[in-house]
Amino acid sequence: MIIQNQTQLNALCLELSRAPYIAVDTEFLRDKTFYPKLCLIQLAAPGGQAAAIDPVDFDLDLTPLFDLMKNPNVLKVFHAARQDLEIFYFLMKEVPAPLFDTQVAAMVLGYGDQIGYNALVQEVTGTSLSKSAQFTDWARRPLSQKQITYALDDVIYLRQIYEDLNAQLIQKNRVNWVLEEMDILKNPTTYDTPIETAWERVKIRSDKPEVLSVLREMATWREREARARDIPRGRLLKDETLADLAMYMPRDLEGLLQVRTLPADVAKGKLGSVILELIQKGRKIPRDQMPHMARPAMLPKHAVPTLEMLKMLLRICASEADVAPKILASAEDLEALATQEKPDIPALQGWRYDVFGQEALKLKRGDVYLGLTKGQVVRRSSGSNG
Repeated sequence: MIIQNQTQLNALCLELSRAPYIAVDTEFLRDKTFYPKLCLIQLAAPGGQAAAIDPVDFDLDLTPLFDLMKNPNVLKVFHAARQDLEIFYFLMKEVPAPLFDTQVAAMVLGYGDQIGYNALVQEVTGTSLSKSAQFTDWARRPLSQKQITYALDDVIYLRQIYEDLNAQLIQKNRVNWVLEEMDILKNPTTYDTPIETAWERVKIRSDKPEVLSVLREMATWREREARARDIPRGRLLKDETLADLAMYMPRDLEGLLQVRTLPADVAKGKLGSVILELIQKGRKIPRDQMPHMARPAMLPKHAVPTLEMLKMLLRICASEADVAPKILASAEDLEALATQEKPDIPALQGWRYDVFGQEALKLKRGDVYLGLTKGQVVRRSSGSNG
């Protein structure tokens, strides 16, 4: 069912507001804009007909939908929610809540690292979904029946997945594990990064303050321009171009033309003058106000064996708990554990501490060791034998 007028939308949102949960998905495009262009919203409540809201073909006031997304009595179920939530955040200036992400739940239940929706549908329901409409142009109208079927399937099967995974979470007493992860998704800072920190996302082979100062000026300008004009950052200047300009710091047009990643017509145009001004501005910043970037230190040789033992312990703990290793501890967590006594990391907090963190600390203290039993790596307490 496609919602075609305001009366239908109001009625749908009123009906869904009485449901305990709703499955939600979106189709959007972002290749030509900074902000994602919302093309379709799919919704389904338990036992009801799935519906799609078309904000492209029909002039709709989405306020009833936004009110539904904010309704504290209706759980919003997504799969791999981050991009969908970012769309709602920019439209509503608020993150939908309460939330349930089936991808996160699947990781907590041992379905692997970041399992895709189609794979999870196959695993849970035994149904193989068609992918033929996955990369179609969702902004083009009219939508084909194939596109509509594909879009609605995303929420039709999401209901069954949610109910199945939620039942497993209850059975294994892991509901709170997922709720802890939802706190990250509910945080507005997950979607609205401060403009002044845009430079931190650009990879650059230097940690010199002057270089970083120039990079910060250019990245901040690019971020403001991209947002104001609603165009992709790379349409203005690509990341590698920003890095090259910051490294070489050309002072004039001749210098700009030497930067291989900057097209000559751009260097000779108005943007070339803007770039030179930004470079000069970055270089004139007082030294004590220039940014600094701490480069990760090389892992000490004595910590390498500890790191390898921690990796092995992680796999053991993840297998025993039937969870994805990646959600228990990141590579950064493991390196911190190998080099610091008790670092402030997610692996030593909440449910992760209970499953892996406390065992990692015991391993470092020598209270737990790893050994082989019948060709398999196992862990034992230092007081055990055999």
